[in-house]
Amino acid sequence: MFLVLHLVLLGLFITPIAGMSGVGCPMGCVCNDETYVVLCERNKLDVLPITLNPAIQRLVLRNNKIKTVDAAFQFYKDLQYVDLSNNHLVNIPTKSFVYQEKLQELHLNKNKLSSINNKTFQGLKSLTVLNLRENFLEELPKGLFSIMPKLEELNLGQNRISKIDSLAFDGLTALRVLYLDDNVLSSVPTASFSVLGSLAELHVGLNAFSYLPDDAFKGLGKLSVLDLSSAGLSNISMNAFRGLTGLRSLNLVDNKLQRIPTAQLSHLSRLEELTIGQNEFATLEKNSFKGLSNLRKLDITGATNLQKVEKGVFSDNLNLEFIVLASNKKLEDLEDGALVGLPNLKHLVLKDNSFKAFSESMVSWNELRSLEMTDNPIFCDCQLLWLSNLISIKNLSNVQCSMPLALRERPLRTLSPDDLGCSFRDPRQQAILVTLCVSAVILLGGLGLFLFRYRQRVREALKDYKWNKRAISRKEHEYQKTFSDDDYIVRSAQQGIKPIPVTELRARAPRGPGGTLPVTGFTYITGDSCRAHSLRALNSDTRNGFPRCHRDVYQH
Repeated sequence: MFLVLHLVLLGLFITPIAGMSGVGCPMGCVCNDETYVVLCERNKLDVLPITLNPAIQRLVLRNNKIKTVDAAFQFYKDLQYVDLSNNHLVNIPTKSFVYQEKLQELHLNKNKLSSINNKTFQGLKSLTVLNLRENFLEELPKGLFSIMPKLEELNLGQNRISKIDSLAFDGLTALRVLYLDDNVLSSVPTASFSVLGSLAELHVGLNAFSYLPDDAFKGLGKLSVLDLSSAGLSNISMNAFRGLTGLRSLNLVDNKLQRIPTAQLSHLSRLEELTIGQNEFATLEKNSFKGLSNLRKLDITGATNLQKVEKGVFSDNLNLEFIVLASNKKLEDLEDGALVGLPNLKHLVLKDNSFKAFSESMVSWNELRSLEMTDNPIFCDCQLLWLSNLISIKNLSNVQCSMPLALRERPLRTLSPDDLGCSFRDPRQQAILVTLCVSAVILLGGLGLFLFRYRQRVREALKDYKWNKRAISRKEHEYQKTFSDDDYIVRSAQQGIKPIPVTELRARAPRGPGGTLPVTGFTYITGDSCRAHSLRALNSDTRNGFPRCHRDVYQH
């Protein structure tokens, strides 16, 4: 009887199916006999259809009410992709897939499967992807997947798994990606990882570990991605990550870490991406990420206790390109220079924190390609004029003011220097003014220090200056009392004194040895110089019959 029915069904497929659907395509489904794809989604099917083209390669039956996998699969030996997700599958009979030797992807996620064994997937020799996510599986027995040597991705997340046999993954020599997240594991199943020498990506978050012991991931030397998010971690052993020499990405989000595990992370010298938000640390201390010289992206989002980022926190991470400090509601202190010295930093996200201002010396702003600073309680004043100009020039994300009230919710890029209360429109003028003020203060301070240090000498110099000034004034007063050449000639005529010619003075002057004029206590001037200088100071007394110059003026 079964044979007759089988022949009848095969007879139905002899007639070619034209267009997008044919004789054997269930109502509401889309059957394409050119691409060999059948799509029956949200069609309220409760059993697998048996009237489809036997040559189909891709069968999508998600979001239906199918309760079991029956013998209908034996008609479709060319299947390469099957999606039975989001149905009502409670169990899978033994040898249900025995004829699917070409099947490469099988999606059974979002069903009600509570148990599977090593015969459930018998026949799936070519399977590379098996998705069992969101079922009710509680344990993984020995050799469960040993009949699938080509399996590369296995998703067991969001089940109720509490026990994994040490040989549960035996035979999965090609496995590259494993999901065990969102289960009820109380510890890392280290023993079962020993057979997964090719594993590159492991997701074990959303469990209840609380503690990572030494060598927790022993045997996973080729692991590149490790996800420990929401694993309940409060303590990480010093050598927990030992052996993970090839790890590139680590996710520690949503745990209970009170400090950055600096020493533990230092084993991960090749780490490029670290996500560590939603933990309980309050400060990013200096050298928090020491040893992570290849780190390129750091994401700290939602750290509710984070308040301060210290200068030097990234001193060992010169290859950082992307930094995310977002939604940290208490973060308001980012020390000047905390982000300086990062020559490769191109993307910076500082949104939704508690920053009231941003210092121009905080980071090399001009080197950034993208900048996100929204949702901060920014106080807009002249100190942010530089940022307003930068946003306009580089077309970066906008910043809205929170204070003062007059500028609340106004975009910073739209504010003029006058709106910000700046005295000068050009920030270079402000810099020049500040420089001049500082220079003047330094100069006055130096002068004051000099005067204080040499105050005795300065006092003596001023005293001498005043005495000399009085002496000179006295002499000038005497000079004012002398008379001119004309006055002398007039007075001489009135007194009957005969002027003596200059040539006669020269002739009468007694000679010394060699014919030179004698040197006495006075200097005798001849020629016009005497008339020009001595007549005003000439005395009425003579010596040896010659007039002499005033002692105060020409005395040697």
